[in-house]
Amino acid sequence: MDAFVLPDFYLPYPARLNPHVERSRTHTMRWSRDIGILDAPSPQGGTVWDEEALAAMDYALMCAYIHPDCDGPMLDLITDWYVWVFFFDDDFLARFKYTRDMDGARAYLARLELFMTDEGSEDRAPEPENAAEAALDDLWRRTVPMMSGEWRRRFKRSTYNLMIESMWELDNIERGRIANPVEYIQMRRKVGGAPWSANLVEVAAGAELPGHLIGTRPLCVLTDTFADAVHLRNDLFSYQREVREEGENSNAVLVFEHFFGCTTQEAADKVNDLLTSRLVQFETTALDEVPVLFADRAATPDDAARVAAYVKGLQDWQSGGHEWHARSSRYMNGGAVRQPSIPFAPTGLGTSTARMPMLAFGPGLARRTRQHTQPLFEPVGHLPLPELPMPYPIRISPHLDASRRHGLEWARRVGFFDSLPGVEVGGVWTPEHYDASDLAYCAAMIHADAEPDQLDLSTDWLGWGTYGDDYFPLVFGVARDVKAARLCHERLAHFMPVNLGPTPAPADPLERGLADLWTRTATPMTLAQRERLRDAVRSMTASWVWEVENQAANRVPDPVDYVEMRRSTFGSDLTIALSRFAHDDVVGPEVYRTRVIHELETSAQDVATIVNDLHSYQKEIQYEGEVHNLVLVVQNFLDVDRLTARDVVVGLMASRVEQFQHVIDNDLPRLCAELELDTAARGALDGHAAGLKEWMSGILEWHRAVDRYKAEYLGRRHGVPEAAHAAPKPPIPHGPSGLGTSAARIAEVLGDRLAG
Repeated sequence: MDAFVLPDFYLPYPARLNPHVERSRTHTMRWSRDIGILDAPSPQGGTVWDEEALAAMDYALMCAYIHPDCDGPMLDLITDWYVWVFFFDDDFLARFKYTRDMDGARAYLARLELFMTDEGSEDRAPEPENAAEAALDDLWRRTVPMMSGEWRRRFKRSTYNLMIESMWELDNIERGRIANPVEYIQMRRKVGGAPWSANLVEVAAGAELPGHLIGTRPLCVLTDTFADAVHLRNDLFSYQREVREEGENSNAVLVFEHFFGCTTQEAADKVNDLLTSRLVQFETTALDEVPVLFADRAATPDDAARVAAYVKGLQDWQSGGHEWHARSSRYMNGGAVRQPSIPFAPTGLGTSTARMPMLAFGPGLARRTRQHTQPLFEPVGHLPLPELPMPYPIRISPHLDASRRHGLEWARRVGFFDSLPGVEVGGVWTPEHYDASDLAYCAAMIHADAEPDQLDLSTDWLGWGTYGDDYFPLVFGVARDVKAARLCHERLAHFMPVNLGPTPAPADPLERGLADLWTRTATPMTLAQRERLRDAVRSMTASWVWEVENQAANRVPDPVDYVEMRRSTFGSDLTIALSRFAHDDVVGPEVYRTRVIHELETSAQDVATIVNDLHSYQKEIQYEGEVHNLVLVVQNFLDVDRLTARDVVVGLMASRVEQFQHVIDNDLPRLCAELELDTAARGALDGHAAGLKEWMSGILEWHRAVDRYKAEYLGRRHGVPEAAHAAPKPPIPHGPSGLGTSAARIAEVLGDRLAG
């Protein structure tokens, strides 16, 4: 009996079949036999695959669906790649899943990497010793000559991730550990292979991505949303085989069952909701963000054509992948092609054609509607919080009082309390607002051992980042002025010259503050460190533009996009960058690129951002009309009340704290041993982890202590008594606008404040 009934999928693009499918079926069966795949022995006896099994799985049909427009030879090549990757997955698990031979697994993967040679390298691939090696050697030689060196490096990284992160799956199986949802989504992108598939889309479509656009947010989001949708869809179809029959625990349905404590059917429905949301995000990015990218980067017509072909290729993959899953013997697919369960859809004889568009578009339409119809300025009141999990103690710098005095004076000097155009009453901040934030207290806990001047610098960075986070939504978000927000972001880059050269004259407090901070921070740094610091600051300011874009569209973010972007909007990427600089001389960049360090840092970042969203819920939702808060994002996504959403968010925080400690206790020592790091490097990584502990605990204590998020202060600041539970009037956009109306707007705001 199947574990659950497959949900209604969002299927906006029809599947099409490549006419060369029969040719590729014949070719890939012969190739698999010749290369040794059909003779590969299984440790459990017999072979991993035989001809009957390969024919039943029908990867030629899959590739004909996911690449419907390529010619016969290209379809042969792509099909062989997919035969190899599925064979590798089954062969690896057959060899090492049951034996738990971790050393043997590492050696197996290390040899496979030798067959992915670099362009111009004198290294030669060794003689293959098994079918997986022979197939990879053959495919690499047939594919990489037609692509650039840049593509080869990206594809090598994707293939390496796909192979090496299989160790993560084995480790979780060995420990009986089920990942939390954020960890799972992040890791599934690597071990699941969809980014690898996206690289092959470039090959099949003849659309290698332009080098100067790679790494930009729109292209990264296109690839990530594609990957997440592919993996979530696969998890729905493969749950029966992977979880119920084979005992695996890397499956989104199982992850959701475990995290939400719900039934398998409920978990499957939630996974499908997330799949739909990721597909909607893909479309939003392609239609809204990519054209802006072309303009910003002066993309040529050829650049635009290649990106468009890539987007179309990813769309074809999604629709074709679903069709193959619905037909392959490898998966649970009973009822995959069925009638929609959509209320009010026409029924009866002759109505099937009318129902099909509703079946295809219904889930996506429902998701978009909920995203764009979230009421603003709801009188939500104070959000009661349970005791939040935080096992790490706090320490406080003895220089706190002096840094408080310094921070207030610095904020006044750079103009944080000045009136600004478009914010006629009181500017963004007042001295009272600054005192209510008490940023020196936060700095004193996250840098408890800092010297006085270092603590002052930390206080000022926190002040600048917090001011900027308030500045963008108030100055640009209220007016829905996305263009001005982008211009501000671009101008700020001019105040961070990596050569410490001259800068333009600052035009506002944000520029003035950054110019001062850059000189004080970057002067003692190396050129490489300045470049990384500049990138971290630009990542933060770019994320503030993203928030303004969502405000302008009245769009509640997709939950995955929100969690990942929140690390930038909160400034935690900047925190991580500054923390790493102290260890540059003993810890190489390749260590920081590992999965272990990435999971250590992102779990800490998520804890900090969740703490902020829990404490700032009333401030942002009731008084600022924000859509960027994880509690609200969960409310909107799951269609639940705020207290239920709060509990989900608190549970996610607890799981990220647990994961952070799991990495320290298990993964970090193993990483140090595998990389044979010396005592200095190990000590630096231990110190980095200790610093993240104090960062998390300090962030939590700061939110608990300061007035910035307390109901009484918020009511006083916004002129609305807390007892009234009245939503404040939205600011300027809903009042008179245009030449000669500023007096009317000032009177409206003053009237509200005097009434309070």
